[in-house]
Amino acid sequence: MQSLDFLSRRQLMAALAGSAALAALPSRVFAQQPLPPLIKLVVGYSAGGPVDGAARLLAPALGQELGTQVIVDNRPGAAGSLGGNAVAKAPPDGAMLFFGASPTITINPNVQRSMPFDPMKDLTPLAPLVDYTNVLVVNNDLPVRNVGELLAYAKAKPGKLFYGSAGVGASNHLSGALLEKMSGVQLTHVPYKGSAPALADVMAGTVPMMFDIIATSRPFIQSGKLRALAVTSRQRNRMLPDVPTMIESGVPGYDVGGWFGLYGPARMDPALVARVNAAAQKMLAREDIAHRLREQGYEVWAGAPEVLATKGVSDRKLWASASKGIEAE
Repeated sequence: MQSLDFLSRRQLMAALAGSAALAALPSRVFAQQPLPPLIKLVVGYSAGGPVDGAARLLAPALGQELGTQVIVDNRPGAAGSLGGNAVAKAPPDGAMLFFGASPTITINPNVQRSMPFDPMKDLTPLAPLVDYTNVLVVNNDLPVRNVGELLAYAKAKPGKLFYGSAGVGASNHLSGALLEKMSGVQLTHVPYKGSAPALADVMAGTVPMMFDIIATSRPFIQSGKLRALAVTSRQRNRMLPDVPTMIESGVPGYDVGGWFGLYGPARMDPALVARVNAAAQKMLAREDIAHRLREQGYEVWAGAPEVLATKGVSDRKLWASASKGIEAE
C-alpha cells in the first residue's frame, strides 16, 4: 500500500486542481450535465441504523435539488466496504452514489486485511454532508458517575471492564482503544454486528459501556435508561449540553468524531461533480433539513469536494495510530 504521506499530497493536489477546473466552468454547463432518472444512494449498513437513518432523511431532498429521484440502496457488510466497493466499480455516470460513513473511508483501510477497494483512489469526493459526536454511555448499575470514576474503576479491575461496539475496527471500537492508550487503562472489547444490538446489551447490563452516536443514544439518555459520562468532541454538544467533554473529564487531547460524505465512482466528469456538490450544498442550506439533522444530533457540514477529500486523508492518519495492532476479518 502507498504511504499516507504520498496519498495526502496526491489527493489534495487532485482535489485542488479539480476545484479550480470546476470554478472555471460556467453555471449553464452544470445545468446541461445530464442526470440519470434514478440515482441509487448506496448505504453500506443495514436499514434502521444511524447511517441509514441519515441517508433516508437526505435522499429525497437531494433528489429535489437535482431534479431526479434518489432512493436508498442498502448493501451492508464489512463495515460499509461492500457498499463502497459497489460504487467504486460502477460506471461514473451518477446513477450510483455512495453515502459514505467516515469509518469506511478512514478506518477500514487500516484494519481490513483485504479491503476490496481504496477509498482514496477508487471514489470521487462529491460533498461533505454532516458530522457528529459520540457519547460514552454506561449501564445505570455501573457504580460510576463520571469519567474519572470510570477510569479508577477500570484501573482497579484490569481487563474486567467490558465495552461494546459495532464490530472490530468500528469507530466506537477504536474510540475505546484510544481511551485505553490515552489513559493507560486496560479494557476488554466485545464486538457486535452493529451498534443497535450493542446498545441494547448496554441497557440490559450484558456489557456495561460503549461509545455511541448521540443521535441513537440520546432518547435513552433522556428517558433514564442510560447514563452519559462524556461526549468525544472538543466542545460540548448542543443536544447534550449538560454532558462534559472527555477533555473536561480528565483525558487531555481526546477529540474524536465522525461524519458522512457523498462519493461517486472514480473518474466522474467534473461538471457532474460540480452539479451534485451544488445540489448538496443547497439541500444543506435548507432550514427544514438543518433542523431535522440537529434534532437527530448531527451538525450540517457543507463544503466543496476538496473539504471532504482533505478530511478523509487526515482522519485516515489519525485512525492509523489508534488502530495499530487491530485487524478486522
